[in-house]
Amino acid sequence: MTFQRQQLGLAGEDMARAELERLGYQILDRRYRSRFGEIDLIARDGSTVVFVEVKTKTDSRFGDPAEMVTSRKQRRLVSMAEEYVSGHQLHASPCRFDVVAIDASIAPAKITVYQDAFRPGW
Repeated sequence: MTFQRQQLGLAGEDMARAELERLGYQILDRRYRSRFGEIDLIARDGSTVVFVEVKTKTDSRFGDPAEMVTSRKQRRLVSMAEEYVSGHQLHASPCRFDVVAIDASIAPAKITVYQDAFRPGW
């Protein structure tokens, strides 16, 4: 990954965090790493633990950034979430997966939060 793409990703995560906090989410963790990869943000929305994938793009020609969360990526996110839940004794907490799509091809960037963007086969 190029340095510019890393910087875009970090900037997108910052924008997503600010938007989620504005919506009342409490950020629990950022860039949680596991053997399966990395979860961009982990938050609490009320009593629900939310695993958040942030997708940022700078080119409007290729559709919504949320479309980049493929079924393969979803399976990896579920594996990482299972590991997080187990390691933090959150088995009794409801969980969901949100996607924050950031279209930075326009100013100001358009931020869309897709709550409950997909459901695992738990």
